[in-house]
Amino acid sequence: MNCDMEGYVRNIMVTGGAGFIGSHLVRLLVRKYPQYRIVNVDALTYAGNLANLKDLEDAPNHVFVKADICDFERICGVFAEYSIDGVIHLAAESHVDRSIKDPFTFARTNVMGTLSLLQAARHTWEARPEKYEGKMFYHISTDEVYGSLELTDPHGGPDGKGPYGDTFFREDTKYDPHSPYSAAKASSDHFVRSFHDTYGMPVIVTNCSNNYGPYQFPEKLIPLFINNIRLGKPLPVYGKGENVRDWLYVEDHARAIDLIFHEGKIAETYNIGGFNEWKNIDLIKVLVAVTDRLLGNPEGHSLKLITYVTDRAGHDLRYAIDSTKLHRELGWKPSLQFEEGIEKTVRWYLDNQDWMDMVTSGEYQNYYENMYKGV
Repeated sequence: MNCDMEGYVRNIMVTGGAGFIGSHLVRLLVRKYPQYRIVNVDALTYAGNLANLKDLEDAPNHVFVKADICDFERICGVFAEYSIDGVIHLAAESHVDRSIKDPFTFARTNVMGTLSLLQAARHTWEARPEKYEGKMFYHISTDEVYGSLELTDPHGGPDGKGPYGDTFFREDTKYDPHSPYSAAKASSDHFVRSFHDTYGMPVIVTNCSNNYGPYQFPEKLIPLFINNIRLGKPLPVYGKGENVRDWLYVEDHARAIDLIFHEGKIAETYNIGGFNEWKNIDLIKVLVAVTDRLLGNPEGHSLKLITYVTDRAGHDLRYAIDSTKLHRELGWKPSLQFEEGIEKTVRWYLDNQDWMDMVTSGEYQNYYENMYKGV
């Protein structure tokens, strides 16, 4: 494999690399592939935080670039400066509640930002003698583009641990997005595939279930509730808490991305999931039990904090990913059982309260108070 003038065999741009999933992926790639230069592009909006990558400050093969993916000229400059030959695109507005309040921002970042990256990649790669040879544009998407599944087994099978229905999201499931967030992600998925069909760009799209683990911004359920239990604040539960989600530990997602980037087939879609369905209220009770135990509280101490609030507009009932294709073709499967992953996750947030306090200050406090008025 040829090296560039600085000795790197690949120059990979990771967008959103200071965010939750992105920071775990950047850490994995930087440590696993010292022969790669990882160019981390992030606008450092509210959910992007360089403190997530403090342990990589001295890594010679990690370059951070503060840039907005919607800034086409800037992104073209990054492609040229670092001879980018691969893109792993995670940068996105990702919280459904925010998308309901501000759909324009989601369309701008998730649709136009993706198009900006695609155009920059096309202009750069088509101008090189080798064209698209050895290039890859890998787009990370969500299971929410598929819509909602029916809850045909509300009791979750004989052991009550799921699945909660007999249908699952597969790679050939038709898109049926319901929120501004999922509509924006669906649009971006279509743009990525169109650049393969129209221009021959090598692309891959993956759709993943809900992630959890360290460094997740606490607007999302698991870190939000761990922090609220610690502080003795209410735990706001939408509706009756009966919506079902499929959960995957974030480091398992990062491993899947690494594997698919290197071994996945061009123009294919892969679903990434944990075969791990939980009703929200059951998940919350597990979080309460684990967090109370680690805090030294009596059993059931924080159950009184559960507060039912008006259901989210257009709240999808059930998500469940079928990742059989990924396991069959590339051999990937989750490494952690959910109980083990939750234990690790709660311990991390309790052991890193300084990080939590830092990211929940200022603007986030205003957002939180606005989202959960009266709770």
